[in-house]
Amino acid sequence: MQSLQSNALEPTRSELAKLGPVERLMRMVPVYGLPLLTLGLIIVFSILLPDTFPTALNARSILSDKAVIAMLSLSAMLPMIAGRIDLTVGYGIVLWHVAAITLQVTYGWSWPAAVAVTLLGGLISGLINGLLVEVAQIDSFIATLGTGTIMYALANWHTGGRQIMGVLPDGFKAINATWVPGLPDWQGVPIGALYVLALAIVLWLITERLPLGRYLYAIGANAKAASLNGIPVRAYVIGVFVASGLLTSFTGVLLASKLRIGQSSVGLDYLLPALVGAFLGSTTIKPGRVNVWGTLVGVLILAVGISGIQQFGASFFVEPLFNGATLIVAIGIAGYAQRRRSAARRSKDSGS
Repeated sequence: MQSLQSNALEPTRSELAKLGPVERLMRMVPVYGLPLLTLGLIIVFSILLPDTFPTALNARSILSDKAVIAMLSLSAMLPMIAGRIDLTVGYGIVLWHVAAITLQVTYGWSWPAAVAVTLLGGLISGLINGLLVEVAQIDSFIATLGTGTIMYALANWHTGGRQIMGVLPDGFKAINATWVPGLPDWQGVPIGALYVLALAIVLWLITERLPLGRYLYAIGANAKAASLNGIPVRAYVIGVFVASGLLTSFTGVLLASKLRIGQSSVGLDYLLPALVGAFLGSTTIKPGRVNVWGTLVGVLILAVGISGIQQFGASFFVEPLFNGATLIVAIGIAGYAQRRRSAARRSKDSGS
């Protein structure tokens, strides 16, 4: 998992002070290249599609539709910080949104109880993943692929391939249907976007401002060295899987509130873009290191690119094609950034 190791490439102030204007600009391109590319795409699509793209309706649509993907990307980001990967973010959302609907429609549970049990299920699934990876020593890709497939099978078994529908309480529908008053022209901001913003701020504080974040990055860079320095690697790795499972189950609740039906065919379409967003996050803001704001930029460039392409009348297969190609490019860039960092460190050590 070299592409996930946590070694940032962002230049320091002392490094920039020694460079000329052109060299300083070139040094900053890898850091802010992706946000600039996103801005460039917005400008291009706004010029080419002036009647549909640069509108409040399209902006609200992007914020509302991509909130689920953004939250899943942040969920997937947590194990990546520790050098692991969690594929159940795509499979789990299938089971959890079905569970949230079923408990209310089929069994008559109140919506707070249904949400609480769904979140508890996410915690337990994350704990199982953590134990498989750290105690049973199964590779995280294999372990989460196995548990995710089991979760997907359970959702299919329960639904039988049919939709779970019924009357849902207004309180449950309000989890996603609430609009927060904003600028007059926007007629409110979708609350899903605010969930993403609040989650991003919390995760940024944890990963960038607290010792916990430094420990996780240290584990991702070199788990053995982290252990020798007194960091309880096993406990932290299990913890990030538990957190990922919890966030995935909450995203499932959000999706259930949005769709208001449960169906096992929904969910896997979110897996690839969620992983793409997380991997792209390691190529910007702090290149070579998975990070919160880079992840959101990665999701945004996917949202902008796909929205513009769809408005040009592209076929249905273009979106998965775009996501798959972007994933390959993202992993390639992340791997290249990691090799550059390692080469630079070896050169510095040999010079010393």
